[in-house]
Amino acid sequence: MNDSPISFRIIPPSEIETILPLLSKLNEYKIPEAILLERIHEMKTQNYECLGMYNGEMLMGICGMWFQTRHYAGRSLEIDHVIIDEKYRNQGIGKQMMQFIYKYAKSKSCNWVELNTYVHNFPSHKFYYNEGFVAKGYHFVKTIN
Repeated sequence: MNDSPISFRIIPPSEIETILPLLSKLNEYKIPEAILLERIHEMKTQNYECLGMYNGEMLMGICGMWFQTRHYAGRSLEIDHVIIDEKYRNQGIGKQMMQFIYKYAKSKSCNWVELNTYVHNFPSHKFYYNEGFVAKGYHFVKTIN
């Protein structure tokens, strides 16, 4: 890592398109950019915010955040599409990101942080278990045409 300070900031809706390169990488470039752009512009109207992780002014990571009220948990924050550029991984940035998220969630009156992670993403499982998360269930999906 260079000498630039690492910072965490909420990306303003007017700058949401800056997440596109990392979002494309996260989706392994399988979703066309035009579709991703359409989706992120719709997302910003749906209780969605995006946390940016910066090295100086360079965006090196993102974490989507959805705010909702759950009957079983009250007000909650669901983190989504977390990615940190490969050259910045394993340097404690993920842990710093989670500390920011916990404080931010509390500032928004949330008492629960939740997430989904792919079943084959074992490094993320270990990370989230180490953060104190527990597996409460399964996330099922079905494509409808």
